[in-house]
Amino acid sequence: MLERSFSFEDLEFFLLIFTRMSCFIVSCPYYSNRNVPRRFKAGFAIVLAYLVYGVTPYTELAYSSIYGYAALVLQEAMCGIIIGIGANICESIVQFAGKIADMEIGLSMVQLFDPSTNEAAGFTGTLYQYGVTLIMMISGMYYYFLRAIIESYTLIPIGGVVFRSEKMTRSIVLFLSDYMSISLRICIPVIMSIMIVNVVLGILVKTAPQINMFSVGIQIKITVGLAAIFLTIGFLPTVSEYIFREMRVMMTAMIESMTP
Repeated sequence: MLERSFSFEDLEFFLLIFTRMSCFIVSCPYYSNRNVPRRFKAGFAIVLAYLVYGVTPYTELAYSSIYGYAALVLQEAMCGIIIGIGANICESIVQFAGKIADMEIGLSMVQLFDPSTNEAAGFTGTLYQYGVTLIMMISGMYYYFLRAIIESYTLIPIGGVVFRSEKMTRSIVLFLSDYMSISLRICIPVIMSIMIVNVVLGILVKTAPQINMFSVGIQIKITVGLAAIFLTIGFLPTVSEYIFREMRVMMTAMIESMTP
């Protein structure tokens, strides 16, 4: 029979490990998907926390009352959430690119219900997002998330979280510049093709004013825009590499901003 005894100090230490791990699981990409059952998330977090507890050396916790321990719990929770959100915000790149493409094509009013977020999302953004998620599964990117949170226990010891707002702010500002750059790279084929269509339609308006270009132009833009998406969808793996690189950079930056 397998027996394992915990002292009160070990239990406190394990709960802090579990707090960081569970908060990371519910905020990081792929694992935080709403389609994943909550029981699986809780059980998966407990198993990972137990494995990390077995290899993490015990450090004495510096607190004097229950309020001090509650502050440590909040610190570990914020640490896990910040690391997870650092990677999760990178997924919004494809959503932003999809919104720009939908505006150019004329599908900005077409909204789809995304069961993973329980929010309305654009057609093109949803297409890109599920494509990136499939590539994430194929490439094994979700293993990197687990390695990152496990290594964070070495870089950020339990009870030693230090929040540096300057580093976090600098990392977010740098991310926003890459955010715009990568989004425009994704939707630039659609923008250029629709721009050419607008030029052609403008010439036709001057040469044949009797044609109702408003009703004709909508169908042409949708056809050309969808054709551009179809022809350039093969570049999605390359785009995914940019997004995965940003995830690595953001997670590393968030961990470094909390390293004592």
